[in-house]
Amino acid sequence: GQQRLTALYIGLMGTYAYKLPKKRHGNPWAYPKRKLYLNLRTASELSDRQYDFRFLTESEAQVQNENTYWFEVGNILNFEEFQVNEYLLEHDVLNVNNKEKSLFGNRTLFRLHSVIHKNQIINFYLEKSNDLDKVLNIFIRINNGGTKLNYTDLLLSIATAQWKNKDAREEINRLVDEINKIGDGFNFDKDFILKASLVLADFSNIAFKINNFKKENMLKIEEKWDEISESIKSAVLLVSTLGYNRETLTSHNSVIPIAYYLLKYGCPSNFEQSNKYKENRAVIHKWLTRSLLKRAFGAHPENVYRSIREVIGTDATDELFPLNKIMEKFKGNEKSIVFDDDEIENLFIYQYGQPYTFSALALLYPTLDYRNKFHIDHIFPKSLFKKSTLIKKGIDEAKIDAYLESFNSLANLQLMEGLQNQEKSDTDFKDWLKNTYSDEQNHKHYMAMNFIPEDIDLSLENFEEFIKERHKLMKLKYENILL
Repeated sequence: GQQRLTALYIGLMGTYAYKLPKKRHGNPWAYPKRKLYLNLRTASELSDRQYDFRFLTESEAQVQNENTYWFEVGNILNFEEFQVNEYLLEHDVLNVNNKEKSLFGNRTLFRLHSVIHKNQIINFYLEKSNDLDKVLNIFIRINNGGTKLNYTDLLLSIATAQWKNKDAREEINRLVDEINKIGDGFNFDKDFILKASLVLADFSNIAFKINNFKKENMLKIEEKWDEISESIKSAVLLVSTLGYNRETLTSHNSVIPIAYYLLKYGCPSNFEQSNKYKENRAVIHKWLTRSLLKRAFGAHPENVYRSIREVIGTDATDELFPLNKIMEKFKGNEKSIVFDDDEIENLFIYQYGQPYTFSALALLYPTLDYRNKFHIDHIFPKSLFKKSTLIKKGIDEAKIDAYLESFNSLANLQLMEGLQNQEKSDTDFKDWLKNTYSDEQNHKHYMAMNFIPEDIDLSLENFEEFIKERHKLMKLKYENILL
């Protein structure tokens, strides 16, 4: 309520100044002081208010006529109730030839006196529980008319008050800014950092509740802050080099177990690029894509964090990320990252432009160096898939709906380096393939790597058959990876 109290204080006791037009900024006369006045003869002309309150200079307030009498609002603080009538009579406020205006002035000044001196306008509700989460939620609810503060802002205020040597707000805001600038950019927030801190500090209770942000816990987070922040940055760096960004990272929570593992692994500064850790990065990539596609971090991710912490243990030095142990731990659980036949087939629901599509394709391309920019490319260019264009190309009108339904499907998408994708652009696929991979060995390598059927016609006229056959090849690969 600080803003409201300040506004009331200015109206009753203070002054308000703003620059007059055509006056120099350095001229002290450009900012005359104004006090709050109330017109006792006429209501406001504005539709959203009843009374005519204005900030006026002393000379402006001297103007009096049949429609105007300015009363300095702050003077009401010194009035006893009987003095309201005395003021009205002594200053001829009611001395106008209009009964309505006289009644208006009388009622207006008496109401102002009642609001300031008599009315019980402070509302309160007695909360008997001392549960801080309840208190915070009540505050958020009551404060929704003022500057918006959410639960995380309030938790951050508590953390700031309890850290001794660092400014929690400054450190956390700086970390959010840093990790969001990594690679093609992310949209992590303070909420993510606070949740990650609870997990990485090894607290047994990691629910996102105020009771877990008590002084003892906050001091431990401060003590480990350098390790925690470096681990989070390293995890985001790694996720970025695996091709993810704000559009494709469908769960921020998936980064927290990676950060925890890196913390226990010793958080080597070049983990995301050194050949020494190549195998380890590949295992983490498998875990990440599986977890995102299975949406393992939906409701109650705390249970996932705890289980993964148990599997990683207190020391992960010289050990690969424990993918198989994690899969075994969650086997039969709703958070399982093991796929069945139906779930593999369901991967094909993803289409171009959807957030999960990158992860579905990334499963098929585990050996790509994602530090290079890879685009999701339409194998048969999407520019062809307009009804008018298809008709011009001689496609049977009976097939056009099927073409339009399939061109954005997973079976017409591949991952391709950005520069090559720009070169390919809207070129007919059959022509592009012939010109780009004229060497037989390179041609075979491209076809195998991208699951392109070898023995079928790759012209636009055969697009439906291409989609069907490529779907089969991709599914076989998914089964080989996931089952």
